[in-house]
Amino acid sequence: MSETELEDGLNAAHARFDRALMRLDQSVKNLGTRLRQHNRIEVDTQRLVHERARLATELDKTAARAKRLDDSAHDVSRRLVEAMETVREVLAKAE
Repeated sequence: MSETELEDGLNAAHARFDRALMRLDQSVKNLGTRLRQHNRIEVDTQRLVHERARLATELDKTAARAKRLDDSAHDVSRRLVEAMETVREVLAKAE
């Protein structure tokens, strides 16, 4: 192998090595970007999990309050019916 061929081979190998290093550098940068995005998504996910838990608790409290109000409304309705029946009985006796 001549000195020129050896030098050409080394130059070609050096060029391939430089391209490989550039690809590796770009891959590392891309990985860093993806890791930062992943961390942001992780933080957002945790925030959403906490928000969901808070909203679930609030919903449970609101549902319990709605049931108490519904029970109270039913009780008031029952008492009104009893009162109207009592008034009717009194009026019927008065006639």
